[in-house]
Amino acid sequence: TWVFDLDNTLYPHHVNLWQQVDARIGEFVGNWLKISPEEARRLQKDYYLRYGTTMRGMMTEHGVQADDYLAYVHKIDHSPLQPNPAMGAAIAKLPGRKLILTNGSVDHVDAVLGRLGIGHHFDGVFDIIAADLEPKPAPQTYQKFLKLHDVDPAKAAMFEDLARNLVVPHELGMTTVLVVPDGSQEVVRETWELEGRDAAYVDHVTDDLTGFLQRLNGKP
Repeated sequence: TWVFDLDNTLYPHHVNLWQQVDARIGEFVGNWLKISPEEARRLQKDYYLRYGTTMRGMMTEHGVQADDYLAYVHKIDHSPLQPNPAMGAAIAKLPGRKLILTNGSVDHVDAVLGRLGIGHHFDGVFDIIAADLEPKPAPQTYQKFLKLHDVDPAKAAMFEDLARNLVVPHELGMTTVLVVPDGSQEVVRETWELEGRDAAYVDHVTDDLTGFLQRLNGKP
């Protein structure tokens, strides 16, 4: 079973998509708490680090409803995404099932996969609702995913852009692949988001997911 994260994994970080979501999250936090953009940004990233997602922090600390949050932050322009038939072909050739495990919503997944033109290659999606609003890297989220989709972790690989989300999969016996941004030193991200590339729980690192999958399929 081949398990993929969505944002910044199935499309490159430099595409102006996650940046839009990131900005919408900051707006939501600022509007909800009636605080300055600067304070909202600080709180957004603090909750992201401590709770796995800003949404979980806002739910826990301020009683935010998940539906309201998800509808707001995913109201973005998906047009920067372009079809990626090469990646679709590489995914299609992988033997076995292909699943998506994301902290986002099914609606967001559908929009992204629709723009990439690769949705028909996947056999299922496990989103934040299926996870009972408990985001990765919570251990129980991976356990729910494995049970729901009857995945044998010893015969599964996990592709992720955040190293910390690979700790539990590795402990469970999955092969882990960290997908890093091309030219990542030029990409502005939180310092902790760039950590872990040399960690023992990261089996492989790539800045070219399509090429990596093609090589798995035996294409030079």
